[in-house]
Parts: sequence; structure tokens; C-alpha cells
Amino acid sequence: MIPSHTQPSGPSPRQSRTVDPCTVVIFGATGDLTRRKLVPALYNLSLDGLLPSSFAVVGVARAPVDTILDDLRGGVEVHSRRELDPVRWAELTTGWSYVPVSGDPESYRRLAAHLAEVDRTRGTSGNRLFYLSVPPSAVPAVLDGLASAGLNQPGTDGSYARVVLEKPIGHDLASAIELNRVVHRVFHEREVFRIDHYLGKETVQNLLVFRFGNAIFEPLWNQKYVDHVQITVGEPLGVEGRGAYFEEAGITRDIVQNHAFQLVCLTAMEPPASLVPTAIRNEKVKVLQALRPIDAATNGASTVRAQYGAGVIEGHEVPGYRDEPGVSSDSRTETFVALRMHIDNWRWAGVPFYVRAGKRLPRRLTEVALRFRDVPHRLFRQDTPEANTLVLRIQPDEGIKLQFDVKVPGTSPRMKPVDMDFRYGQTFGAQPPEAYERLLLDAMLGDSTLFIRSDEVETAWGYVDRLFEAWSTSDQPLAEYSAGSWGPAEAEVMLARDGRTWRRPRG
Repeated sequence: MIPSHTQPSGPSPRQSRTVDPCTVVIFGATGDLTRRKLVPALYNLSLDGLLPSSFAVVGVARAPVDTILDDLRGGVEVHSRRELDPVRWAELTTGWSYVPVSGDPESYRRLAAHLAEVDRTRGTSGNRLFYLSVPPSAVPAVLDGLASAGLNQPGTDGSYARVVLEKPIGHDLASAIELNRVVHRVFHEREVFRIDHYLGKETVQNLLVFRFGNAIFEPLWNQKYVDHVQITVGEPLGVEGRGAYFEEAGITRDIVQNHAFQLVCLTAMEPPASLVPTAIRNEKVKVLQALRPIDAATNGASTVRAQYGAGVIEGHEVPGYRDEPGVSSDSRTETFVALRMHIDNWRWAGVPFYVRAGKRLPRRLTEVALRFRDVPHRLFRQDTPEANTLVLRIQPDEGIKLQFDVKVPGTSPRMKPVDMDFRYGQTFGAQPPEAYERLLLDAMLGDSTLFIRSDEVETAWGYVDRLFEAWSTSDQPLAEYSAGSWGPAEAEVMLARDGRTWRRPRG
């Protein structure tokens, strides 16, 4: 099947938030993601009245399970942002079912027959959203199984068949191209929803509104007024029993290639012509295409790789990365990376984007910080390098903060930075919906705005492949940092060479 990056130019699905009757089919129904994220998201969508009355969930896994609804209820009790209401849970799960699929064509035919029966009894009209919460190695077999039973084909009455893919979308450019080829053999590109949960976070979505809906900010959002941009994606956790996986991935593939690049794109993109998904995603791809490659010649000044050593996190001693289960004693896998990136276009010429991501940092933090240029002539002494900074907090405590200088009361002209601080929870009286709530709803609506297109995936991997190639030919040593710190000294030196410093988050 030939993919297409074009979509009808009519109203965006975002303009109509009514979900048609449908069945959500979750492959990997007994997995951790289903229990912790997907089913709690569906439960909260139900509480908000956003699911259709004709709705069903069919769980799929390889082995028979008798207690799956009890297990999923336990997940909602622990992980939902709102308490479980037994009556609402019972109403939501009426008609939910589970089908063991071993992988052979006959088991997929049984699944097809079961879904036809669900359509008949639940009135779901043949609309199916297939959520593949399975390891990447299992994706091709699931796709082939769906095709063998004709489940990838939309119905003749206008019903749809869509597929949601979890990251990682490949391990490098070659594997991403191959995975996209396999997907397009079964589903058309417009039916494919590659999920990155960061795009479902309220502040990430608000980047577009904040930039393009406020006349006071968009004129400043360019090289004339912005000195540099810092993007931080940090967490206090280590590899949490996933040492073998992380040894293959590293922080660059696990976080930077997807989450951090999405923040770069939304921060740097040009105004789209409209809110049609294609228009927004086209502008994101243009940012990736404008990224200046980091090669062997520029690697030493533009990248820092590091591993965490033993240290203290939240008052507890934790081991170094090489002492984690599943990690090689001579591992060269990075748990921290800092990049100095440049976007070669008119808006951002000469403005460095500093991106850092790491494990075992002091706390969980994801933010985008725009540091504005200094005033042309300093009439007043400036006591801090962090003034005139706009900070968009992605997690935790989603919100937006503007830092600027004011005079301290008294007889001397002493200055101090202060904050104008907007927090979603304080302003709107409740925490915003979880990312998976928004993304599942959009997938059911057919709104691909917050999902990743195939060419976007491949362009991002092309940049990362060049980066790894530069690292492979470099004799630059792997730095080390103590768990509980903000990273290695080498990352500070990288900015110091440019006369800049990393922002020190104060909350």
C-alpha cells in the first residue's frame, strides 16, 4: 500500500469532538502499559462523557486469562488521576471481552469473528482502533495477522480500521524505514497513529496556542530577541530493571530521538497555514530537515555523553549504572547526553538549542526555556543570568513561567528576578487530563495532529544516525556524573565555552 502525507483540506477533526461508535482492540492487554496508562485513560474519558454509548474494548494477548478485568480494575485504582467509582467502572466494562491470539491465522480469524459479534451486540458499527502495546519485534507479526483476517480493511459502510504504534519506532534509520514499509503494506499512512505521549501533555499542546494565539510573544520568538533555548528532560529514576533494554537504547535513542525532538519541533516550527493535521506536521518536519548535522569535526564541541555513578537520590544511596542488573561492567551506553544544536533557517540562524536528557538527575523535570537577549546597554547591574527567561514546564506541575528583573525595595538600585507563574492546577482547579486520555481520544476521532508521521520518524533517525557515526569515530571519553547531580562537569564546560550556563530550576 502506498503511503500518503496528504489529507483532505476540510475542517480539522479537532473541530468536532464527537467519537463515533467503536471498538478499541488492545494487543498486549495483560501488559504494564495497558494497566497503568491505557485503561485508566479510558476510564477517565468515560467519566468526562467523551466515549460513545456504543463502545467496547477487546483485550488480546497470547495466553488465556480469567482475571483480566480484576487486574485492570486494580490498575485504575492505583494509577487513575481520579478515584475509581465502582458503578461507573461496571457500566464502562459491560461488554468488555478478552480473546487469546496465539499468532496463527486461525486465531486471527477467531478474533475477526469475535469483533463481528461485538459489532452486532454493542452497536460499534465496524469501527476498530487496534492499539499495539507489544514489543517492537512483535509488531510485524501482529500486522500480518490482522491483514490475514482482513481486519486492516475498513468496511464498505464507511467504518474505519486504524492502528496505534508505541515507541520505539525503529532503532536506527534503516530499521525505521523497514518498520514503516511493513506498516504501509497493511495500513495506509492516514490510518497509522505513531504515539509519543509527550505530545498529549497539556503544556506541549499549549505551545501552539501560546505562540500563535498571543500577539505579545510571537514577534519575540526568533533570533533577533532569543539568545538561546534550553530543553531539559530529566528523571531521578535509573533503569528500573530494564538494564538489558537500556544497554541497547541509551538515553539518546530512548528520549532524545523522540521526546526531546518533539519539543524542539514545536518550539521552533513556523506558523502552520491552518490547524489541519497535515499543515502542522509539515512544519515540524521542516524543523528536523533544517537541523545542522553534528559530525566528527563538530562532535567534540557540541556533544557530551556520560554515565551515572553511585550517588544519593531523595536521601537514598543508589548504585552506579554499571552496577545495575543487566548492564555490562564495561558498558559505553550513555545515561546522559547534552547536545548543542543549530536550526539553519531565517528564524533561528545563530541561536543554539541546548538539549540535555538524563537519568538519575535530582528530580523529574521536563521543560523548555527561552533565554532572551540582554538589553543593548545595561543601566542597572544584573545579579542573575536567569532573568528574562520564558519557561514552559511540561512535567511536573504543568504551566508557564516568565522570569524578569525588578527593583528590590530600598535606597539602592538593587535588582532581583521574579516570576509570573501560571499553573494549570491552580488556574483551572484541577490537574489537566493525562496524555494518554487526549491521544486515545484523538485516535478514535481520526485526528492525527499529535501523532508522528513516517517521514518525521525517518528524518529524526537520519540525524541521530549521523550523531552515532560521529561518536563511533571519536576518541572523546565517556564522562561520569554522580547520581543526584544535574550531570557531568563536561556539560557545564560545553555551555561555558559559549559564555552561557545551564538553567538551575527553582521549581
